[in-house]
Amino acid sequence: MTPLYLLAAILAAYLIGSLSFAVIISRVMGLNDPRSYGSKNPGATNVLRSGNKMAAVLTLLFDALKGWAPMAWVQWQGAAYGLGDGALAAVGFAAFIGHLYPVFFRFQGGKGVATAAGVLFGVHWLLGLGVLLSWLLVAYLTRYSSLSALLSALAAPLLYLLGDRGPWYVEQALLLMLVSLSALLIWRHRQNIAKLVRGEESKIGAKAKAKA
Repeated sequence: MTPLYLLAAILAAYLIGSLSFAVIISRVMGLNDPRSYGSKNPGATNVLRSGNKMAAVLTLLFDALKGWAPMAWVQWQGAAYGLGDGALAAVGFAAFIGHLYPVFFRFQGGKGVATAAGVLFGVHWLLGLGVLLSWLLVAYLTRYSSLSALLSALAAPLLYLLGDRGPWYVEQALLLMLVSLSALLIWRHRQNIAKLVRGEESKIGAKAKAKA
């Protein structure tokens, strides 16, 4: 593995992750900045509170895509630059960190659920599908996006351990990345955890009045 190419791939993944599509899409569609209403989180769930479902769907898709794309590139083109499967964990985590702490938006990013989903699909489509189904099940039963994210974050490393994980060095790198990703997701939802305990957490689809 060539260190220079690896560093370049990590930097590129971080910059891609730093594109906050909740803010970008809201601006393009003439909506209020998602950081100004609701949970003030630049993510798909908060964009949905604007009442514009299309903006929320686009935010979800593009935030997930930016987590998946760097990993897909490593899998498809990385060998030509000396980047093997061991680079997957590095670029996936870099894209996720970019979403949480985007250089283009003063390091104030979202909670990372959609981008984490993209990263999981980058590891393996079955892992991404399994975690997505767990999110959907909890969301359907509870209508709490945050609770769905928390339980899915806990499920991700466990589901990975149940699958075909490949060579040991790839397994260890990806498992460490997934555990770190899950821990950061839970940390970013600490306020939501407090609201869930107090019974004050907003449910999916609840609208919030945006500031002018």
